[in-house]
Amino acid sequence: MSDPVPLTTDHPGQVASATPPAPGGSRRLSDRWLAVAFISPALLLLLAMSVFPLLWALYLSFTDYSATRGGAAHFVWFENYTAILTSAQVHLRALTTLIYVVGAVVLQTVLGFTIAYLISRRTHGRGLLTTLFLVPMMLSPVVVGLFWRFMLDAQFGVINSMLGSLGLEQVEWLTRQRTALFSLIVVDTWQWTPFIMLIALAGLTAVPKYLYEAASIDRASEWFRFRTITLPLVWPLLLIAVLFRAIEAFRLFDLVYILTSGGPGVSTETLSFHVYKVAFLGFNTGTASAYGILMVLIVIVLTQLYLRYLNKLKED
Repeated sequence: MSDPVPLTTDHPGQVASATPPAPGGSRRLSDRWLAVAFISPALLLLLAMSVFPLLWALYLSFTDYSATRGGAAHFVWFENYTAILTSAQVHLRALTTLIYVVGAVVLQTVLGFTIAYLISRRTHGRGLLTTLFLVPMMLSPVVVGLFWRFMLDAQFGVINSMLGSLGLEQVEWLTRQRTALFSLIVVDTWQWTPFIMLIALAGLTAVPKYLYEAASIDRASEWFRFRTITLPLVWPLLLIAVLFRAIEAFRLFDLVYILTSGGPGVSTETLSFHVYKVAFLGFNTGTASAYGILMVLIVIVLTQLYLRYLNKLKED
């Protein structure tokens, strides 16, 4: 048997076989492109639905653009912002919004925490009670508005029928300036108190039981336990819930549109509803865009101040 023929090359300095690629190099590259492929649709959707409209509204806020007027928009720079900040009507709408936000959030916080505290003390039926209280929050705001508009009707409403059966005078809930804003606060409180209750209940159930046991050994009163154990541990979580509800109440539109349409007069016209009228009834798109940018700035500034307070509270 003949010996095997050795492999040779034309040039002695040439390597016979190619060096294998570094392990993992192409794999890392393919993983990176795979991650980009998965993230790109979400990023493009975010840019198209959030970032681009915000930048476009910022551009329109410096112009006199109107959706019903032909021709190109002309730059007016800060005239829209100056007109808004110096308008007495805007100040009135801002005051109405402030009264609504403070009234609704305070009432929801007090009722929500109270209900959560009472439920947390029960040992039986806690899940059923929690589910029943969460029903209003699951409904659409439009459905809630229509539901309460029929109930608060001055002639055929259930509320006035109950008052009449008790011999009390009927009330024009939605057509009088003194009661219209209060009715909005009550309806919003009925729907969103369960949100505060749910977060407060989660905080109450997370409080360590050994703290209450130690307080019982020391014969501490119920008020002392609540003031020194329950409230300090639940308070930070409750403040986060208040932040979410304040932002939602600040941009309220649907309940106002369904229940009062800003009336009677302008007594329930919040800033969001006023922006709707400026944009879609007055067709002053540039001015409405300036309204929107100012509202976004207000929410950002107040949220940052609130978060700083939360961080300081956490450090303390």
